[in-house]
Amino acid sequence: MTEEEFADFYTRSVHRLTGQLYVMTGDFHEAQDVVQEAFVRAWGHRRRLEQDLGPEAWVRTVARRLAVSRWRRMVRGRRAWRRRGDPEVSEGPDPGAVDLERALRGMPARQRQCAALYYVCDLPVEQIAAETRLSTGTVKTHLFRARAGLAGLLDQQGRVRTTDGGRL
Repeated sequence: MTEEEFADFYTRSVHRLTGQLYVMTGDFHEAQDVVQEAFVRAWGHRRRLEQDLGPEAWVRTVARRLAVSRWRRMVRGRRAWRRRGDPEVSEGPDPGAVDLERALRGMPARQRQCAALYYVCDLPVEQIAAETRLSTGTVKTHLFRARAGLAGLLDQQGRVRTTDGGRL
């Protein structure tokens, strides 16, 4: 892939990939960071990207793995602070309100990943299986469970229910 082809690839896909990673991570700034880091790594492998199944899938996979690694470091850091006896910092908005972002973050990682790839990235089950290295049956199971989990949070008009019975 030449420099011009890579620049064109970046321009065409950076926003889409950032949106996809945002759905997977639930943190827009984190999504931006991991997508940029993945593109930096892709630049070093640009000659090989032409031979892969698709450069966008390669960047998405690298970005997802970077996000998981960062999340694991954050969890280890929090555990270390708790062991030290320091008070925890409160996170985010009122935990009583349930919104779609929080519902997605509450899903197991594989369900969230499969749902994001299917509904946001619009990838077929077979391609999701190839990217995640899961069988197609396992991907379908994760999608079924993700839909069932989200269905309990949505009413017939597609609005998200809150924990106090209200609607957003």
